[in-house]
Amino acid sequence: MGAEAVIRVALGHRGTLVRGALAAVLARENDLDVVAELDRSEDVLQVAGRRPDVFLLDPQLPGRIRIEELCRKLAGRGVLVLIDHEAIAATSLALVKQAPRIGLIATDATTDLLVQAVRDVAKGLPVVDVRLAVAALRAGDNPLTDRECEVLRHVTTGATAQEVARTLSLSAGTVRNYLSRILAKTGSRSRIEAIRKAQDAGWI
Repeated sequence: MGAEAVIRVALGHRGTLVRGALAAVLARENDLDVVAELDRSEDVLQVAGRRPDVFLLDPQLPGRIRIEELCRKLAGRGVLVLIDHEAIAATSLALVKQAPRIGLIATDATTDLLVQAVRDVAKGLPVVDVRLAVAALRAGDNPLTDRECEVLRHVTTGATAQEVARTLSLSAGTVRNYLSRILAKTGSRSRIEAIRKAQDAGWI
């Protein structure tokens, strides 16, 4: 019987120590080869040209490309995202909704589970930690009313409060009140931040 094909893994994580520890765990396996250790999201796409079999990624990986967009750009590749279930609220619903096309595994998984998850993703098998998916969906419950979502959708076009008011037959003051509530509910400091959070969570 022939030897197993070696699975090429690109590892992207913001923490140097964690990245090194993960690489060491994977390197102990004869069928796994860590071909790249990366700390920026844009570097992941550059490495993609070398066609790793699996991308093991930190959802908080810094860089110009957000993790949700990065996973979309890696469509058709094996992607496994490490998620801290203690910080699940920081994980966007948009990312979770990409499962099972991407794999989701908790950071508290055993090394054996992690290694097997990498192998499964390389084979195209679904890897989804049910705890993470359920927790993310609960954390992603939309706090905005239908009217607030409607106002925010109009704001995404660049419309001013006055323009939104005319479109929705409201007063400009009412629209500004809606926007103030939206900022408070989403914990945002600006309309742009509120739009980004709402889009990432799939609320608008």
